Amino acid sequence: MSIKLLEIQDLSIALPEGGDRPFAVRNVSLEVPAGQTVCVVGESGSGKSVMANAVMRLLPPRVLRVVGGRISLAGEDLLGLDAAALRRLRGSRMGMVFQEPMTALNPVMTVGEQIEEVLLVHGVNDARRREQRVLALMQEMNLPDPQSLRHRYPFQLSGGQRQRVVIAIAMALEPQLLIADEPTTALDVTTQAQILALIQRLQQRHGIGVLFITHDFGVVADIADQVVVMQQGQVVESGSAQQVLRSPQHPYTRRLIDAVPRLRAATEAQAPAAAPAPLLQIDKVSKSYRARGRGLFGSRGRTLALDGVSLSIGEGETVGLIGESGSGKTTLGQCVMRLLDVDSGRLLFRGQPVQDLKGRALKALRPQIQMIFQDPFASLNPRHKVGRIVTENAILCGVPEAEARRRMHEVLLVVGLDAGVVERYPHEFSGGQRQRIGIARALVMQPRLIVADEAVSALDVSVQQQVLALLREVRARLGLSMLFITHDLRVASQICDRIAVMHKGGIVETGNVQAIARAPAHPYTRSLFAAMPGQAWERDIQDTERAVA
Repeated sequence: MSIKLLEIQDLSIALPEGGDRPFAVRNVSLEVPAGQTVCVVGESGSGKSVMANAVMRLLPPRVLRVVGGRISLAGEDLLGLDAAALRRLRGSRMGMVFQEPMTALNPVMTVGEQIEEVLLVHGVNDARRREQRVLALMQEMNLPDPQSLRHRYPFQLSGGQRQRVVIAIAMALEPQLLIADEPTTALDVTTQAQILALIQRLQQRHGIGVLFITHDFGVVADIADQVVVMQQGQVVESGSAQQVLRSPQHPYTRRLIDAVPRLRAATEAQAPAAAPAPLLQIDKVSKSYRARGRGLFGSRGRTLALDGVSLSIGEGETVGLIGESGSGKTTLGQCVMRLLDVDSGRLLFRGQPVQDLKGRALKALRPQIQMIFQDPFASLNPRHKVGRIVTENAILCGVPEAEARRRMHEVLLVVGLDAGVVERYPHEFSGGQRQRIGIARALVMQPRLIVADEAVSALDVSVQQQVLALLREVRARLGLSMLFITHDLRVASQICDRIAVMHKGGIVETGNVQAIARAPAHPYTRSLFAAMPGQAWERDIQDTERAVA
């Protein structure tokens, strides 16, 4: 029998008065045995992260109060410990990996100093021992050139490297329990696969128990021993991964599984009957950045972000741009938006070159090409009400205020929001609703082309499904073209007519989803398909569906 490492019994956590429900978590019970991974699944607002933070005793006591239940680690009651005892326990016996590594890391300390700080706080006073442990941890996390990398700051690392540093901090003292709160949500599929493999390797090597919080059932299928499904603060289903994934009992669990994006054949998508006339032509575009030099007077080279990229988007067509972080996807989107100037090559919009436009000519182009950003909260001004957020750009581009407000009410209906949202602030909405506001802000400009930069990557699968359906509907109704940037091939297959695969600043393969999925020509494309989580589970579901049909 596995030893009960973490045990949560009838845990209830109250929300402040005036909340949308009385409890953030209500009567939740679960166990994490040593050496096993327990995945907690649910939409945003289901109470997953609140429960995880309660285990670490990180909840703000005046806002979220534990009003019932018990949490024990290897038999020790965590809720009864004082602050000093908790400090000794955190890091040494339980560690936590947070969703967003950039906010979890101190921006003014090097990553080596931040790993070393854990050792120092827990009594490792020998500087030489700390240095050796930092280097050993970074090597165990498969970070390149630890001797050099430890002197860098978080902003100088990629997203995957930052997440590895956060895991190194959590594992510095080899705790018994690792809590991972959405650690791979916004990572590309290959980096996600590497992080998941790393956590599994650490688990096997150190025998730790893992409480893994996620909304991605593909990830669950690959790593979970046990699954707990939460809705509105309560556990609605739990059991072995085999049982929950293949024979879900609760309607909510079935709905979440049905919302998981699957690789869809291009013939199922809304592909144009014939090749559309080109709206945007990208012709041999290159873009480089100045690289960081060493020292105050160090020489600086150039980092090539785009290397002779050529791509076209037709009228009414959606083209997906797929690739890892650092492949150049976002840089290309920003060049199309004219947020960045290209070094060489041409951008043709409706046959007219736009790469050199300035002043009034560039201002006239702006309404025709609009962008939907990855993080809807960061891209909306928290001090402005929705009415101003949606109309401001149109008014700045010369649209009369009355006309802008008329357009706003029209597009709010299109994106499924009522007129009451106009007087509310962004923080009063869910992530999916904020993304709808971001879409409305783009549509009010009446664009011909939308650049959607990872527009659904940070959303729950059910909200993701809703936003994708909305984008398909908007495209069909308004005849828009779209450059859809994503790292998820499954998501791209739900909405794109064609996909272009980017690697190291260049496009290595283009074609429809069906052709590329059936026979990917480039080794990099094959590696992207191989890294997609939950493939065996998805094949089982498809086999079952075919058998039933």
